[in-house]
Amino acid sequence: MKDYLRKIITTSLQQFDISEEEIPEIQIEKPNQPEHGDAASNIALNLASILKDSPRNIAEQIVDGLEYETDKIESAEIAGPGFINFRYAENYLFNELNNILEEGKTFGKSSTLHGQRILVEYVSANPTGPLTVGHGRNAVLGDTIANLLEWIGADVDREYYFNNAGRQMRVLGQSVKARYLQELGQDVDLPEGGYEGEYIRDIAQALIDEHGEDLTNSEDITPFKEKAEQVIFEDIQETLQRMDIKMDSFFNEQEVYDDGSIDNVVNTLREKDLAYDEDGATWFKTTEFGKDKDTVLIKSTGEPTYRLPDIAYHVNKLERGYDKCIDVFGADHIDTYPDVLSGLDALGYDKSKVDVVVYQFVTIVKEGQPFKMSTRKANFVTLDDLMNEVGSDVTRFFFEMRDPNTHLEFDIAEAKEAGDKNPVFYLQYAHARIHSILRKVAQEYSFDTEPKLNLLNHDSETKLMKSLIRFPEMIKSAARSHEPHRLINYLDDLASAFTTFYHDCRILGEEEELVQARSALAKATAQVLANGLGILGISAPEKM
Repeated sequence: MKDYLRKIITTSLQQFDISEEEIPEIQIEKPNQPEHGDAASNIALNLASILKDSPRNIAEQIVDGLEYETDKIESAEIAGPGFINFRYAENYLFNELNNILEEGKTFGKSSTLHGQRILVEYVSANPTGPLTVGHGRNAVLGDTIANLLEWIGADVDREYYFNNAGRQMRVLGQSVKARYLQELGQDVDLPEGGYEGEYIRDIAQALIDEHGEDLTNSEDITPFKEKAEQVIFEDIQETLQRMDIKMDSFFNEQEVYDDGSIDNVVNTLREKDLAYDEDGATWFKTTEFGKDKDTVLIKSTGEPTYRLPDIAYHVNKLERGYDKCIDVFGADHIDTYPDVLSGLDALGYDKSKVDVVVYQFVTIVKEGQPFKMSTRKANFVTLDDLMNEVGSDVTRFFFEMRDPNTHLEFDIAEAKEAGDKNPVFYLQYAHARIHSILRKVAQEYSFDTEPKLNLLNHDSETKLMKSLIRFPEMIKSAARSHEPHRLINYLDDLASAFTTFYHDCRILGEEEELVQARSALAKATAQVLANGLGILGISAPEKM
């Protein structure tokens, strides 16, 4: 409907002496007050300064020039200083309700981004330990954003970027070697800053089981590092599978070293006079892109900073022909990713093709107290630990239900609450409750005609239908903004609208035709709840 309203407004605007470029974005919003109609646009107010006329006069001309289908729009009215309010036609609601019933599991899908190839990079945890709850928010956000984009027609690839080289992996290998020797009775210490988790002992024991004492005198940490990478990556993938997260591809940072991409980036920046050497380090002239200071690309030790391989990796992404690349990053990347975008710009690539979703970190609260996490000190809560406590559905939902830009406090007690206080159970219970009602209807009635949807004229029925038909637009909004919590907010409102409907409008015990019509409305509500929960990666049980 929003697209339809924008279309008829755009057609009416042709009467004005303005170009397409001068027309502001036509915004369609739901009025705060129901008496103001079903949809509203402030386009007349936004055009006032351009047309040098009062918003109300402009609104009157727009409304006079509107040509709309009466089976969709009942009226267009002017309110206040120049808002245009639309009321849906009664038959429109019934037609849309019928569409929901006919389209079923595909209701809400669209071809909005048909033909768009999009790469979503998420998780991207190095294989140094199990996935923690911090990685979990990344994984769930990335996976749900990918789901949303697919629902509006995009061709989406999911990629996991990792580094199995460098200092982190070297320290990991040294840590495994130390534990290996300790398990064999030798008195050795962990390396400085080593990994202390129990999983390191498990990897060491696996090496003993395979090689016995054969590695005792090995000066090479490679077998220790490679075993650690293998075991940890298997663990990571098993954890992701528990959350029904499947990656399409894995990209190893080493690839951009091996294929010469790193050297190409530095050489090209030098050719453009955007890189230079000073104090033994190689610098990127980020001051040319609005930054206060230039940025180190290669340290004086010869080791690249994270920015350099990240620039090369993003070049690789864009060279693969994606229309859009979406990165899901934790707040610790907030200072680094602008340099990567500047690097792409400097190299002649379109940095607008890269969208960055930055999420704030997660605090686990147990018994009212924050629980600190550190991969190396091993006092972290793993993603598996969390799912063991509250289940994968609840874990996913809690990671999705807040704006990514807000800090997330994951309260274990609230997550384990099996009632209406738990927001995921509230939605799942609404879905299960509807199916319970429909089972009772099926036991008592056998309908052999199409439902008379025009019998649905109670105010609560109308509000529920209006809520249902918002679903496709809500998916588009959540997909475009990369904000899954918008969909959750919508589903909460929908479940609330159903509760009001069920309280006000009995299903069982009414005339058969009304029972059939209200059952159809309930069935459509269950379908939209199931579709929405499916996008979120959460089950929609029919019994609870």
